[in-house]
Amino acid sequence: MKISEYIAFTIDRLPKGYVFTYSDFTIEVNQKEAVIKALNRMVASGKIAKLSKGKYYKPENTTFGNLLPNQAQVVKDLLEENGKITGYLTGYSIYNQLGLTTQVSNTIQIGKNQVRPNFKRERYTIAFVNQKNTITKENIPFVTVTGCYSLHQKNT
Repeated sequence: MKISEYIAFTIDRLPKGYVFTYSDFTIEVNQKEAVIKALNRMVASGKIAKLSKGKYYKPENTTFGNLLPNQAQVVKDLLEENGKITGYLTGYSIYNQLGLTTQVSNTIQIGKNQVRPNFKRERYTIAFVNQKNTITKENIPFVTVTGCYSLHQKNT
């Protein structure tokens, strides 16, 4: 099976909106360039879309155009390292998910123990909030809600 056929077969099995990189494909080291080239050709043909350098997704087509992946997919590489949770979504983007607003923010805030400079990914601005508490799967609902509450208190 050719690399391009393998890539197309694998991408067809992925759900719409799933963000992936070339490292998600099981290939030999010397075939890495072929995978990158095949992915870029698929972007040019419109089968997949590019989120940022090295990050691709399978867009969902609607009558209004292609949908971006959900915010958790856009930043999933920033929320985990080696299978361990190191960050969580917080701030304005969570207000909408909690039903506190109908507005959709173009800023995704991530609570982490170490802060990085802000950067852009597609149409989103990724910002980081310093979280002094230990981040575990069990305490994310608590720090998310208190983070939203304290953010609201600062802005009112």
